Amino acid sequence: MHAIDLPPADAVCAVAVEFTVKEGYADQFAARVTMQAAESLREPGCWQFDVCVDRADPHLVFLYEVYTDADAFQAHLASDHFQQFDAATRAWVSSKRVTIWRRAGGGS
Repeated sequence: MHAIDLPPADAVCAVAVEFTVKEGYADQFAARVTMQAAESLREPGCWQFDVCVDRADPHLVFLYEVYTDADAFQAHLASDHFQQFDAATRAWVSSKRVTIWRRAGGGS
């Protein structure tokens, strides 16, 4: 394994997103969110972007994203590719829950 040079614990911004996708849109959403993850990983402040689908229900999708800090996450939200993803998939989603986390043992 290679060591990963992580920023200080209090700077890291982890984001968890839970989607419930409407019936008939699971495959389309999975394809589009996978493309969004690849685009996000090209951002300098995005360290991780995992797309997970519930084993029993493909309409439940979980994202786990890690950014160097809150400013990097804000830059992600302002990016053209995020804006396009959000507009393209908004009608396919029945619910979305976003939570922001920090590493334990750090500051804010």
